Amino acid sequence: MKNNTLANKIKELRIKKGFSQEKLADDAQLSLRTIQRIENGETEARGDTLQRLAASLNVTIEELTGLVENVDRTLLAVLNLSALSFIVFPLLGIIAPLVTWALIREKTKPIEDAAKRLLNFQISWCIITGIIYSAFFINMPLPAFRFIGRPELIMLSIAILYFINFVFISVNALFGINSKKMLYLPAVKFIR
Repeated sequence: MKNNTLANKIKELRIKKGFSQEKLADDAQLSLRTIQRIENGETEARGDTLQRLAASLNVTIEELTGLVENVDRTLLAVLNLSALSFIVFPLLGIIAPLVTWALIREKTKPIEDAAKRLLNFQISWCIITGIIYSAFFINMPLPAFRFIGRPELIMLSIAILYFINFVFISVNALFGINSKKMLYLPAVKFIR
């Protein structure tokens, strides 16, 4: 059964990319017969073969083997959307996903990877936000704006920072539901 699932996934991705079996074999540096056997479910791709196929099809091994498919997509959405609690208080954007991750971390590795990337982004966002806020309140010289004063500049920067964070969280929640790779930038890897 597992062979057929992997075989179907490889064939589906190959066709989606517009590759013939010959083209995939050439790209993955495998024999045409190997590709045919894998797609027919006669053999299962493992190790180096699996890595080559994933690289040629431009997917991760987890996506190729179906581990990502086994993840409950609603859990990824809940994890991402829990970070929206930053709206109430910035540190909740770290605490809420951390608690959510602790509650669902045993599910699968993709959830753990998504949680680490989300937390690294939220920690980085809090640090950047803190630095920007500090610059406003230590009477750091700011560029002279003709139509905007310091209080308005503070409010504008808060609105922009919150909007950027909101967009990243919302888009990545949708990406998680739709089985697309989530992207969180900028993010320093505090949690590995």
